[in-house]
Amino acid sequence: MRPDLAAKYDLRVPRYTSYPTAPHFHPGVTGETYRGWLGGVDPALELSLYLHIAFCAEMCWFCGCHTKITKRYAPVAAYMEALWREIELVAEALPTRMTARHIHFGGGSPTILKSDDFVRTIDLLKSRFLLKDGAEVAVELDPRTADEAYVEAMAGAGVTRASIGVQDLDPKVQQAINRIQPYDVTERVVEWLRKYRVPEVNIDLIYGLPHQSVDGLLKTIETAVEGFKPRRVALFGYAHVPWMKKHQRLIPEESLPDTNARWQQYELGCRLLTETLGYVQIGLDHFAAPDDAMAVALKEKRLHRNFQGYTTDSATTLIGFGASGIGSLPQGYVANEGEVHAYQRTIASGGLAVTRGIAINDDDRLRREIIERLMCDLEIDLDAVAGRHGVDGGRFDAELAGLAPLQADGLVKVDGHRIAVTEEGRTLVRAVCAAFDRYLKAGEQRHSKAV
Repeated sequence: MRPDLAAKYDLRVPRYTSYPTAPHFHPGVTGETYRGWLGGVDPALELSLYLHIAFCAEMCWFCGCHTKITKRYAPVAAYMEALWREIELVAEALPTRMTARHIHFGGGSPTILKSDDFVRTIDLLKSRFLLKDGAEVAVELDPRTADEAYVEAMAGAGVTRASIGVQDLDPKVQQAINRIQPYDVTERVVEWLRKYRVPEVNIDLIYGLPHQSVDGLLKTIETAVEGFKPRRVALFGYAHVPWMKKHQRLIPEESLPDTNARWQQYELGCRLLTETLGYVQIGLDHFAAPDDAMAVALKEKRLHRNFQGYTTDSATTLIGFGASGIGSLPQGYVANEGEVHAYQRTIASGGLAVTRGIAINDDDRLRREIIERLMCDLEIDLDAVAGRHGVDGGRFDAELAGLAPLQADGLVKVDGHRIAVTEEGRTLVRAVCAAFDRYLKAGEQRHSKAV
C-alpha cells in the first residue's frame, strides 16, 4: 500500500462481524423481546451456539474483550451456575429441541474453567440440543492457564478445534502488553492437543502492538507456524480504543507503531504467510491451509462472517450465552448484560439477560448480504444480490458513486453494478463496505482503524 493511500484511508470503520453493527444496538430490545424471537425461530433451522466465559487470571493490556480478572475459582463457579441456567431458559423458549451444528467457547478465557465444569457444560448442551453429526466444537485456549487435564477433558468431550492465542513471541512486546508467554509454554499445550487427538489447531497473532517491529513480527510468524503447524492463522490488528477499554491506557501511545509501520507489518506478514508459508488468505485477516474447509469455502463462495470472524458456519441463528454474549436471529440481534453480577441476578430471577439489540428489516438484510459478500469474496454482483431480495440493483447507484475515490486510487473496480476489490484494496475492504452502511455516520470514532 502506497504511504499516501495508507494515510488517506486509515479510517475508523466497523469490523462488520454483523450488520447493523453493535454500536447501533439499543435498549428497546429486552429479554422478553428475545424470548418472543426464540419462540418464533423455525424449528427446522440448525443453530450455532456461542458461550462466553467472562473471566481471566490476569488482564492483557491489549484486550478488547469483556472479561473480569480473578485469582479465585468461586466467582467462576457462580458464573457457570448462571450460564447453565441460561442454557436451560433459552432451550425452554425455543419451539422444540433444536439441532446445533457449531459450538464455540470464547472469552475471556475458557481455560480458566475446571475440567469437570467444562465437561458438565458440554453434557448440558447435548441434553438440551441435538448435536449434529460432524458438528464443530471449538474452544479458545490461553496456554498460560491450560493444563493437561483440561486438554484431555476437552478431547474426551468431543472438541474438534482449538484456537490458541499466541499474539507475539518477542519478550519485549509481551512485557509491554502484560502477557508473558514464552514459546515453550505454547509448545507444551500444542503437544497435549496432538497427544489427545484434537483434530484442528489454530493460532491467533496480532500486529500493531507496542514496541513491535516488522522484523519481530515476521520472526514470530515464522517461528509459530514452523513450531505449531496450525491449520489456520489469524493475523489481527491491535485495536487501540482506550476510551472504551481503560486498561489500554497502560500502553503508551508513543510505543505503538505509526500508520505506515502498521501497514508494513500487515502487508509483509500477509505476504510471508501466503507466498512463503503457503496459506490461502481469507478475506482481511485469516489464513488457511489450501485443503482446509475454510479455504474450500472461500473458493466455492460459501464463506461466511459472524461475531467470531470468518467462518464456514452458515447457521442463520446464533445463540449467545453468558455475560456480554451476542446472538443473531432471523428477527434481529440481541446482546446480554455485560456486567457479570447483573447478568447473574437476571438469570437467577428466571429472566433472559438481554439488555439491548436491534430488530432488522428487509433493507438491513439486503445490505447485510452485500457487506458479508464483500468481506468474504472481495467482489459482488449487486444486481444478483438485490434480485434475491426482490429489488433492483439500481437502488445502490448513490453508494456506487461514493466509491469513486477508491476507484480512482485503484483500490476497487466498478463495472456497472459489479464491484471487485483489487488486491491492493483488500486491506481497505471495510472502507468499501462502509459505503453500504446506512447507520454509519461520517467521521464516527467508536471503531478501530481500518488496518
